[in-house]
Amino acid sequence: MSSAEPVRPATPAAREVKASVLAAFQLVEDARYLGSERRTQRQRVRVHTERTVAYRRLARDLRAAS
Repeated sequence: MSSAEPVRPATPAAREVKASVLAAFQLVEDARYLGSERRTQRQRVRVHTERTVAYRRLARDLRAAS
């Protein structure tokens, strides 16, 4: 071992392990409940554009029918 390598503790502290397990659990829960609702900017723009096109087609069809 050279002096540039960090000294490793003999045993990991129990508090560190619990914290990492809790953090992992929170990440999984966040992904489960929030993952389906998250959309990228591109996806939001696409949905908005599709909705706009649908409304315009409906308006055009209603004008043509009357």
